[in-house]
Amino acid sequence: MLTTFARFGCRLGAAMSIALGATLLIGAAAPAGAQAATYPDRTIRFVVPYAPGGLPDTVARLTAQQLGERLGVAVVVDNRPGANGVVAAQALLGSPADGYSFLVTDGSMLSINPHLYSKLAYDAEKDFLPVSLVATSPLFLAANSQFAPNTFDEFVELMKANPGKFNYGSSGVGSSHHLSMEALKTALGLDITHVPFRGSGQSVPALIGNQVPVVFSALPSLVGFVANNEVKLLAVNSEKRYDQAPDVPAIAEWIPGYDFAPTVGILAPRGTPQAMIDRIATEVADIVKNPAVIESFRKMGIDPVGGMPDAYAQAIKAESDSYAAAIKASGVKAD
Repeated sequence: MLTTFARFGCRLGAAMSIALGATLLIGAAAPAGAQAATYPDRTIRFVVPYAPGGLPDTVARLTAQQLGERLGVAVVVDNRPGANGVVAAQALLGSPADGYSFLVTDGSMLSINPHLYSKLAYDAEKDFLPVSLVATSPLFLAANSQFAPNTFDEFVELMKANPGKFNYGSSGVGSSHHLSMEALKTALGLDITHVPFRGSGQSVPALIGNQVPVVFSALPSLVGFVANNEVKLLAVNSEKRYDQAPDVPAIAEWIPGYDFAPTVGILAPRGTPQAMIDRIATEVADIVKNPAVIESFRKMGIDPVGGMPDAYAQAIKAESDSYAAAIKASGVKAD
């Protein structure tokens, strides 16, 4: 009887093992659909590769607030500055690709760094998936009020008549501010010396103090100085004139195809379920249509865009091609 019972126990154990195995297989297959149906049910994190206060951080915080209200969960901003985006990339890629961690960045990590640095600790094409292009914000070519040129034509004329005599400030080597001027110099054959600073927080005060006669910078950093007649705006680096400063010409009016207005978008770590990516993209597309949100963005010189992953992927490709050409033509090197 003991032998019979033992055999029965073995058969029962085997049956339980098979049943348990089947249950685990079902459980492994189910989460994608089950999680998508209940997503999100906990805090979402936006990793930003810059300190608080810059363009990507501002866009991330405005979007996080609205997104949290729509989804009914907290959306927190996690600032991880340092090492040209490497710190933020490691923070994101070290997290589960479960739809609860995203990267909010400008184009530098995707469209500039891969062309500027021979080695990066992340792969811009393989490690991230595009979610949504949230916003763009043009940069203005701004001049100190004591600088002689009052128009873009006068600026170009003065630079051509005095090669190597003048300099310009930027927010750092390889920044969109830097490359906007390098692309301009290459296209028009100008010789102007680059003076890099650590962010607009240094370059704009240097402009006001007349340490450099011109810089590229975003409108929020300049508008108070323009109102006080300390700065004049000569041109804007977007494809078209900016509607908040319609009298300022676009550089593209002289250089067809010139467009280096910074973009800010949301990316997910590769492996994130597409259903969750699409959910966030759809919510963001609706958020940026809200008149109150549009007004909040516009007050800070930011244009809300929105859109689905495919559109953002195309925007990244176009931006990357533009910066690659500018870097190659100017010979800019960071390492």
